[in-house]
Amino acid sequence: MNKAFTREPDGDLDDDEDAGPALPALPAGARNYVTPQGYARLRAELMQLMDDERPKVVEVVSWAAKNGDRSENGDYLYGKKRLREIDRRIRFLTKRLDIAEVADPSAHHGSDQIFFGATVTYANAKGERRTITIKGIDEVDNLKGEVSWVAPIARALIKAREGDEVTLPTPGGVERLEVLVVSYPAPGTPN
Repeated sequence: MNKAFTREPDGDLDDDEDAGPALPALPAGARNYVTPQGYARLRAELMQLMDDERPKVVEVVSWAAKNGDRSENGDYLYGKKRLREIDRRIRFLTKRLDIAEVADPSAHHGSDQIFFGATVTYANAKGERRTITIKGIDEVDNLKGEVSWVAPIARALIKAREGDEVTLPTPGGVERLEVLVVSYPAPGTPN
């Protein structure tokens, strides 16, 4: 076989691993909306990694490198792996913060129309109620009932008002949802 058609690693064997996972998908041309609290959490994580965790790991790796044979040095091998993980997360956070657009949901306090940051209670045709909060991709916690603004349920609900009926395409067919309650955090309160 011609060598031109074979892939050989360039330098470090971990280059593919270092690429890391792709960023969660945003719709083409869409902005990366995030709440002020979400932005602060992402920024705090970035600063903690850069100012605290990374220097400690670099110190351990430097110490371990001085101990001789690196191929069997657990501190060195683990430290280098952890350093790659930290650097990958730093790159991810930096990219996300660079494209973030902070949107304060309290600006819509008192409104009955659904926008980014709304907490919405809706019911399906069976009468089952569910409450969700629409947040940014990088700050959602599904266990707390938070969904990304690009999630199908959020996209179906956005711009609807209390009392409106919306349709949600699902794998099992189209589901009709009735918007029961829309609320936003009061200005100056964390959401």
